[in-house]
Amino acid sequence: MGEGALERAAWPWYRARVAEACPFCALPDERVFWSSDRVVAIRDAFPVTPGHTLIIPRRHVADYFAASEVERAACWRAVAEVKELLDATLDPRPDGYNLGLNAGRAAGQTVMHLHIHLIPRHHGDVPDPRGGVRGVIPGRQKYGP
Repeated sequence: MGEGALERAAWPWYRARVAEACPFCALPDERVFWSSDRVVAIRDAFPVTPGHTLIIPRRHVADYFAASEVERAACWRAVAEVKELLDATLDPRPDGYNLGLNAGRAAGQTVMHLHIHLIPRHHGDVPDPRGGVRGVIPGRQKYGP
């Protein structure tokens, strides 16, 4: 069997087994607005900005470091494709994006299934966006002059 063939063959059984414990393994079809053979994209249930999207591998994998190289590559391809889709559909069009992922509870991960946040940003949505994702540690976001 080729890479992932066994996983795909066992997917319905596997999905049923973990669905109760993992909300990303039991996503209703209507939540998915973009998909590929390895990855799905959904709108975040608690968006920080309009269009806030989660990129999620289909296989249940706890975090980025547990994902295979193939899954990681598929996730980053999805980020690029979904970003283009958001650029084409959001009004106003985003001026920038934050990308983020949390790996482990100490890093703030609350759903233990890898997901990448794609967060559209607009000029003026916060007074001073310098430092971006550095804001996860209060007091460490701003640096330099």
